[in-house]
Amino acid sequence: MSQTINLTVNIWRQKNAASPGGFQKYARSAVSTDASFLEMLDELNEELIEKGEEPIAFDHDCREGICGTCGMVINGVPHGPRTLTTTCQLHMREFKDGEELWVEPWRASAFPIIKDLAVDRGAFDRIIRAGGYISINTGSPGDANEIPVPKPLADLAMDAATCIGCGACVAACPNASAMLFTSAKIVHLGAVPQGQAERAQRARHMVETMETEGFGGCTNHGECEAACPKGISVNYIAQLNRDYIKAVAISQRA
Repeated sequence: MSQTINLTVNIWRQKNAASPGGFQKYARSAVSTDASFLEMLDELNEELIEKGEEPIAFDHDCREGICGTCGMVINGVPHGPRTLTTTCQLHMREFKDGEELWVEPWRASAFPIIKDLAVDRGAFDRIIRAGGYISINTGSPGDANEIPVPKPLADLAMDAATCIGCGACVAACPNASAMLFTSAKIVHLGAVPQGQAERAQRARHMVETMETEGFGGCTNHGECEAACPKGISVNYIAQLNRDYIKAVAISQRA
């Protein structure tokens, strides 16, 4: 049987990146513990609209923990208190009756605020455009098992490919580094035979774009892995560094 709780929710409100922002306090009563965190915000927005007030802007799409669109910092933790869980899959049963919550957007200069809890993560798209793909002409599609891929490499590629690009790693890192995201994309393609032809230039272009976008450097805090809803390993950052050093050496010899 569903239970209900009462909460005080402090939500960051900000008109745009150029305007100052601040926390606005809202009292939430009779919140179902079976509701997701985003459903709680939906209900709050319905109340605000009925009062003629501006609803809270926040990102969401699939609400199945797949697309990586949802993302906010809840009580100082990206995606909230439950590990390996996106905000959209976080349920209100994780909170206690009478608890006070603080909800704010991802904090990074590379993620400028659009409005309230919504930020512009276009920097991630530009990193992908810099090399997160395989563009070589391989002819017509072959049979599924025509190119043998050792299982350890296939597993490595699949594990890296689980990154959904939500940006929690950036929000959790004290340096606002995007190394975990970038390394996952580089390792994903670099682990399979089809990705070898462009491996060096992929690493160099993606890392250089990441730095141009204003993300910070990695200093091995490990907060990124702890906050990642898909459990992406920091070991991928080590592989990224190896690929990048080799790529720079190759470009200097050319």
